[in-house]
Amino acid sequence: MGIGTSLVLIAVGAILKYAITASVHGVKVDVVGTILMIIGILGLVITLIYTAAWSNRRPGGGPAYHDRY
Repeated sequence: MGIGTSLVLIAVGAILKYAITASVHGVKVDVVGTILMIIGILGLVITLIYTAAWSNRRPGGGPAYHDRY
């Protein structure tokens, strides 16, 4: 899950929790919104941790050649 997907889940969850007043038989819309926001926040945190861990690595691992002198 990327940053964009996480932000979309958070936004949709917030809309369902705070802006929708309609009711659906058998489904609590505010609970679905809360679940989507929690999943979006977890996805965002995991994505940022993963990105930070991989950004510290250099491709190639070092210089292309070594001087002997």
